[in-house]
Amino acid sequence: MNKNLVFNLHIPTKLLFGCGELRRLATENLPGKKALIVISGGTSMKKYGYLDKVVGYLKENNVESVVFDKILPNPIKQHVMEAAALCREEKCDFVIGLGGGSSIDSAKSIAIMACNEGDYWDYIAGGTGKNKPVEKALPIIAIPTTAGTGTEVDPWTVITHETAHEKIGFGCKLTFPTMSIVDPELMLSIPPRLTAYQGFDAFFHAAEGYIANCATPISDLYALEAIRLIYKYLPVAVADGRNLKARTKVAWASTLAGMVESTSSCTSEHSMEHAMSALYPELPHGAGLICLSQSYFETFRNDSMKRYMKMAEAMTMEPSKRPSDFIDALVKMQKACKVDDLKLSDWGIKKEDLPEMVKNAKETMGGLFQLDPRMLTEDEILAIYEKAYR
Repeated sequence: MNKNLVFNLHIPTKLLFGCGELRRLATENLPGKKALIVISGGTSMKKYGYLDKVVGYLKENNVESVVFDKILPNPIKQHVMEAAALCREEKCDFVIGLGGGSSIDSAKSIAIMACNEGDYWDYIAGGTGKNKPVEKALPIIAIPTTAGTGTEVDPWTVITHETAHEKIGFGCKLTFPTMSIVDPELMLSIPPRLTAYQGFDAFFHAAEGYIANCATPISDLYALEAIRLIYKYLPVAVADGRNLKARTKVAWASTLAGMVESTSSCTSEHSMEHAMSALYPELPHGAGLICLSQSYFETFRNDSMKRYMKMAEAMTMEPSKRPSDFIDALVKMQKACKVDDLKLSDWGIKKEDLPEMVKNAKETMGGLFQLDPRMLTEDEILAIYEKAYR
């Protein structure tokens, strides 16, 4: 953490957290009278009745709605542009992201393109983006049905340019959700493997934000509590998805980790994973992070010794005598969640792809490397990939 205690806190989102809080959609003062509801192209939002509930509560609140249901697990620019056109055509005045991080991230990007000219990549910084300023955006409501991204309380949205193979995080003050409803009852249907992937995504948001060189006293509070909760309750939620207490604790940890992203930042582990899933979009983001994590965190073990030991103590609730205690606890948690056997090769990634991923990570999200405990060389980045590969 920067020793100069100068920092800011700006999280303008109204947060409604708790079991059954979804029903508040029927009575809250909403930011418009017609919503574009953004969901994935999968079946879960309809199968479990979540979409019907949202539409019904909106009707009770005298709000009309239109549904866009094509979002992919790694969302793409084409769907952002297509949904923004629908939003304008239907004269929607706010956007609801319902589902996982992909749907909520997409809702943020759609809210931008419903109000701005040109192509979404005109506004992206990094890669082939043109970095134009965003002047306006529609209001956004986030309703997560997964616990992982924390996107409900941060401004960030991650979209892939599917032809340029660029997966880039972007955000501004206009992409903070106006309101977010985190109802753990909507998370009971997530299968064990996805529960683990999403939970580890939240864990790494917190851990990266804790070792980032821009960490603040506020982000440290959020990060250590998120780390503690995930270590204790994620294995429980993976083993028994109907355990509402565990789901609630992990959901709160994920939201806290999102607050870390709003007050600190992810580090280059996320840049490196985005490069992998930009080239291999079938790779789940959380799975990619898990595969990278041991070699990534080992690289900085002697650069953030005290912080590693504090994370280990938050996890194990025991005194730590060496920074490797954090790595050991991380491995133990991966085994408890049954994700210690993941192989990048299972998603088609080849060892000869790794140098291209180094280049992609640096060119598309190079800014996060500036926030690492120390600057990595390209040889070190390649070594992290190589040690993670199997």
